[in-house]
Amino acid sequence: MGTMEVEGPLITQQPPELSHNQEKDEDEDEVSPIEEVRLTVPVTDDPTLPVWTFRMWVLGLISCILLSFLNQFFSYRREPLIITQITVLVASLPIGRFMAAVLPTTKWTVRIPGLGPKELSLNPGPFNMKEHVLISIFANAGSAFGNGPAYAVMIVDIIIAFYGRNISFLAGWLLIITTQVLGYGWAGLLRKYVVEPAHMWWPSTLVQISLFRTLHEKDNENVDENGNNRQMSRSKFFLIALVCSFLWYLFPGYLFQTLQSISWVCWVFPHSVTAHQIGSGFSGLGIGALTLDWSAVASFLFSPLISPFFAIANVFIGYFVIMYVVIPISYWGLNVYNAKTFPIYSSDLFTANGQEYDIQAIVNNRFELDVGQYQKQGRIYLSTFFTLTYGFGFATIAATVTHVALFYGREIYARYRASSKAKKDIHTKLMKNYKDIPSWWFYILLGVTMAVSLALCIFMKKEIQMPVWSLLLAAALAFSFTLPISIITATTNQTPGLNIITEYIMGVIYPGRPIANVCFKVYGYMSMTQAIAFLSDFKLGHYMKIPPRSMFLVQFLGTMIAGTVNMSVAWWLLHSIDGICHPEKFSNSPWTCPSDRVFFDASVIWGLVSPIRIFGREGNYSALNWFFLGGLLGPVIVWGFHKAFPKQSWIPLINLPVLFGATANMPPATALNYNAWIFVGTIFNFFVFRYRKKWWQRYNYILSAALDAGVAFMAVLLYFTVGIENRNISWWGNDDPEHCDLATCPTAKGVIVDSCPVF
Repeated sequence: MGTMEVEGPLITQQPPELSHNQEKDEDEDEVSPIEEVRLTVPVTDDPTLPVWTFRMWVLGLISCILLSFLNQFFSYRREPLIITQITVLVASLPIGRFMAAVLPTTKWTVRIPGLGPKELSLNPGPFNMKEHVLISIFANAGSAFGNGPAYAVMIVDIIIAFYGRNISFLAGWLLIITTQVLGYGWAGLLRKYVVEPAHMWWPSTLVQISLFRTLHEKDNENVDENGNNRQMSRSKFFLIALVCSFLWYLFPGYLFQTLQSISWVCWVFPHSVTAHQIGSGFSGLGIGALTLDWSAVASFLFSPLISPFFAIANVFIGYFVIMYVVIPISYWGLNVYNAKTFPIYSSDLFTANGQEYDIQAIVNNRFELDVGQYQKQGRIYLSTFFTLTYGFGFATIAATVTHVALFYGREIYARYRASSKAKKDIHTKLMKNYKDIPSWWFYILLGVTMAVSLALCIFMKKEIQMPVWSLLLAAALAFSFTLPISIITATTNQTPGLNIITEYIMGVIYPGRPIANVCFKVYGYMSMTQAIAFLSDFKLGHYMKIPPRSMFLVQFLGTMIAGTVNMSVAWWLLHSIDGICHPEKFSNSPWTCPSDRVFFDASVIWGLVSPIRIFGREGNYSALNWFFLGGLLGPVIVWGFHKAFPKQSWIPLINLPVLFGATANMPPATALNYNAWIFVGTIFNFFVFRYRKKWWQRYNYILSAALDAGVAFMAVLLYFTVGIENRNISWWGNDDPEHCDLATCPTAKGVIVDSCPVF
């Protein structure tokens, strides 16, 4: 949920049906006890394959820098496009093979002190799968392990763009690096519990392994009896799709921006507020809104082509109920929390009479809450959707706890016990051929990162507001939750988040300080998230037989490089684009910073004003706390029905954490993003997958990568050619991307808002 700043879609793969049928006899210790692993992961290895090759370093560094730059660049735009490692995974294969074909094969001997003579070559042989895996791991660091730019960059964004205060480049860079690296320390110490054991199988890694094997296996089925190709090669398909995507984005990205959201309902009823609320894809329910812009399809939820239909169906059910049942009833029917006084969908904060809240007026010179000015301006109010997404966010957290405990608890516990007692499977045995990472590497990394973080709190406290005790508390929270949540992720593919918990705790303990709150959240939430991402990548390396030291070095360097690029791009854009993150200053500005806007609002709600004043007894929204109880009890009811009617196989498929959290990315995601994502995902991952499975298997992921890459390259080209000089084409198709201006208007009687009719 945007209000909780969840990074990426709630679920990316069908939760596995865990059963004792998957367990193999303990005597068959050479075989993985997990059926999905046995079917997907190869049980052979060639330790002689080179991994630290010139090709790996060149392609890995370029992809890391490129993804870091593009993801940070796009994060400020109306439709952010998160480019994941899948794009690099697909694009690097033909480039790697091309380098293997043209680079010189000359070998020379280098004497390295302590290691003796080593034979080196720019081209040690064919481009192999292990090189490919390391390149994708490098790239994954460039997208903050699939989540876009580094999370802590948003702290710098809101300080400069929203609060209008200053933070030094050094403080911002240290904040980003320490929050990204901190989790590596304890993740390394937990590897033996959640990476090496065969029962800790990390389902999400199997998707990547399947794709690696698909791309590297020989295309014998593509050749007829005469040796002629029957189908287009993957490389040629990728190139054609990339060029088409690149050229097409010129229209929605510059020449004809109305293609971003074709809201025909607004065109038919140009003077009706209700019609605009219903039809707007950006600020309403998005009924009838269409898009011909791939960035709108893939924004916030990632590419729908890589999300299995199970996940899409679950998200659709929850999204439909919340968006098209709960919201209309709450707004037009019950007028919950004076809903009609505010827009139906907005992440902004309002006064009691529907005016935008002046946040700057309640921040004093010490960058803290000015209680007098807050009382003078009055309580903060939220739009209908923003209010209910907080409620469903509370329910999602509580439901995740009980759902995992009831449906997976016994299985998780059994597998955890088995992981410490079971014999080593074939994958763990094969990994013994490589030097392991000494524990002292992680101790040093953890110690240095904590020392730098403490120095940041002590010597730069004016910039980040965070006292030393809060850093220690955040680290303790993250460390305490890393092992249990890693076990949950490794066995169920669900990852409960700590973001809203950390916001709540810090908001209660240390109210009135917005930057301290978001820093506490980032240290407490992101360090755990980074630890789990680190462990997931290590499991991928474990399955693909990548030397552990190579994995560690690539992950660490990739994170350092990505964080530096993220901060540099942010600093450049924040200081070079007038009115960035404030589209009200420049009409039709693409630099709306949707995620940063929600992050800023969260800093106000949880940090500046504090949850006590918002969700406590003196707040407007204290009733939302009942969502915690509802989320806690919901899975108990489902579990009870499952036990009462065990033959009804559909009952366990009711996944309340997924249903409650279906709108987890809204805001900043919009109805247009969700509708387009669901529609495109259903076409490719249901109809094409079912009726054209060979085409899907051969081209689906490649098409996704090509669409992402084409849009990204054209968007950057447009910025450097016409964006810097603000050269725009003024006509109806560009004057307003949607032509639904009235969607943000209130409908309560007597509420006066600029450019809106008075009812």
